[in-house]
Amino acid sequence: MLVLFLIVVIDLVGFGIIIPLLPFYAERFQATPDMVTLVMATYSLAQLVSAPFWGRLSDRIGRRPVLLVSLAGASLSYVWLGYADSLWALFAARAVCGLMAGNISAAFAYVADVTDAENRTRGMGMIGAAYGLGFIAGPAIGGLLAGAHPETADFRTPALAAAGLSFAALVMGLIVLKESLSPEVRAQRAGAPRPSFVSLVRETAQNRPLAFWIVLSFLVTFVLAGMETTFAMWTERSFGWGPRPNGYLLAFIGILNAVIQGTLIGRLRGAFGERGLVLQGAAALALGCLLFPLASAPVYLIAVMTLMSYGFSVISPALNSLISLEAAPERQGSIMGLSRSASTGARVAGPAFAGVMFATFGKDAPYFASAVLMAGVLALVVLARTGRAAQHETDLGGD
Repeated sequence: MLVLFLIVVIDLVGFGIIIPLLPFYAERFQATPDMVTLVMATYSLAQLVSAPFWGRLSDRIGRRPVLLVSLAGASLSYVWLGYADSLWALFAARAVCGLMAGNISAAFAYVADVTDAENRTRGMGMIGAAYGLGFIAGPAIGGLLAGAHPETADFRTPALAAAGLSFAALVMGLIVLKESLSPEVRAQRAGAPRPSFVSLVRETAQNRPLAFWIVLSFLVTFVLAGMETTFAMWTERSFGWGPRPNGYLLAFIGILNAVIQGTLIGRLRGAFGERGLVLQGAAALALGCLLFPLASAPVYLIAVMTLMSYGFSVISPALNSLISLEAAPERQGSIMGLSRSASTGARVAGPAFAGVMFATFGKDAPYFASAVLMAGVLALVVLARTGRAAQHETDLGGD
């Protein structure tokens, strides 16, 4: 687990380097706000196509090969990104990176392989903490390397730094990482019938608790992705911020995520259970989205982002744990890939929706709309705990 954690951290530092820079990179090629969000969503659209494939493949040949191939592909795509000289090249580089993004679903399946039900949320929280640590160093490094002003920002150096970090994670995986699936299990699964994507979706739909948690994961990611892709444009228009201050604030949020998911999530799960954490997270995100447009000064924005960081930090590992607990052991990679595909679908639809709202109704509109959606998620979880028609009457999540 520690080796996997370090590999994911290193890779996500590289990913985090790029995130605060992309809106300014796209605007350099005269992209409009809705086009900027489409650049951000291209990665997720490509991942939507590839995630189920990587998940099924990891069930058959193991998690380690999928992790290594995806890291190599990510490294090459960052090099292409650094040398993009047009908007279409920017789109293409992000698409290749998304197609090769099999590492996270394989990492979640790896965790499911090596943890029991009692420790599943804590294990998923470790991957979430890796996200947090990646977004501590990544945005700060990206901001430092790019510079403070959008007009003079250096985008090539951060992209090459991201490529180098993904390559370093690849080398570590080659040397140190062990496979989580035994040769016997891989041989057995290699000879088993391979489920198609359609049959996997049909099978998942028949498991109503599993389908319910995947739908909630889609809605939560839809909101978060819209916020991520409009955040830099909102702070630029509200406070005149460029890459560096955005990078610093995202690094601060990364620290909060890492602390909560890396050290507190196990105790929080013991106190409230997975469903309780989903309720808390949905409430915090709904309130945060409502207050975000009202932040009239950076100090208020930091307070709101702290609240939203708590919401994301508890709801994400709880949902991943609930999804994993509902999946059969031989389908862990496939189901986590399908879940990842749903999340990446949300990362396509969410930015597209937020971009249209931003361009049509103003910079605050995406956040008010997201507050309504998160209130809906909160209501769904409450009804699922007490309702008798749509969900199982007893235990949806398998505490």
